[in-house]
Amino acid sequence: MSGSGPVAPAWEPCREALVGLVRGDPGLVLLEADLPFLTPAPSAVARLGGRLERAEGDAAAVLGQAASRASGGRTVFVALSADLLAAGGLVPARQRIARSRAAVKIVGGPRGATGLSGEEPPLLGEDLDVMRAVPGMTVAAPADGPSASAALLAVAARDGPAYVRLPSAAARTVTEGRFALGRAEELRSGSDLAIVAYGGAVARALDVAGALARGGVSARVLDVASLKPLDEAAVLRAARDTGAVLTMEEHALLGGIGETVAAAVAENAPVPVRRVGVPDVFVGSGAAELDRAGLGAERALDEAWELLRLRGKVQ
Repeated sequence: MSGSGPVAPAWEPCREALVGLVRGDPGLVLLEADLPFLTPAPSAVARLGGRLERAEGDAAAVLGQAASRASGGRTVFVALSADLLAAGGLVPARQRIARSRAAVKIVGGPRGATGLSGEEPPLLGEDLDVMRAVPGMTVAAPADGPSASAALLAVAARDGPAYVRLPSAAARTVTEGRFALGRAEELRSGSDLAIVAYGGAVARALDVAGALARGGVSARVLDVASLKPLDEAAVLRAARDTGAVLTMEEHALLGGIGETVAAAVAENAPVPVRRVGVPDVFVGSGAAELDRAGLGAERALDEAWELLRLRGKVQ
């Protein structure tokens, strides 16, 4: 299956958003650790006028430095790889940043996703669960460059700490670039099935909805890029309207948003729910690895048809 959106350097709108924030706020601090987010773009770095600083060390050291720079009410954006964050970010994010409600905005992504080497990074499966567990931490996982840049602007304007997981640098543009904290975006209307997705899974969700439409099935696609706060009302409305929910995510099933959606639906609008995500295995890079781990569009399509059979909507 393939979508219609263009393949573009998805980080470019994000870089532009950060450059604009830094240039518009003399007190804003921008740190870059092991995620080479801005440094591969000399034009962006040049326009920062020396306002980009380097942070060294493990997650505790990097987040500790960000917390110190945020003292006195300053806003700090810190870019570091999501695997580093997942491995050692919980304690410093909780103790050094969230407890003091520091305005530290963590920008995470796969280390190999700069788009310069042409290599696809290994799939990440734990960072969102780690950050969602931190009290008071806002968490977002946009699907493409335009919505990611909007997410960066949104968390900059919100008090307290936040984590934004960037999409792949080669992500298709599949949204209109809207993002609001606590609000899901309905990218496709439908009445037979609801597909709830975020991040890189949104493009595949739209592919699945298109394939279902060719089979006469109307599937609604919700982009829940705002994971915390989550638009639970939109999810429950979709469950009640369609009678079945499929969740899709590039994250571990254990601790993923699929668990949150399934619990909310079970408690408030009981309908069948199926979850597509990373099983209890390590997953590498590329489409073949996605398929091997059961995250590809074909697997999601199979789950969708099974849900429709459970509801008696197809034979």
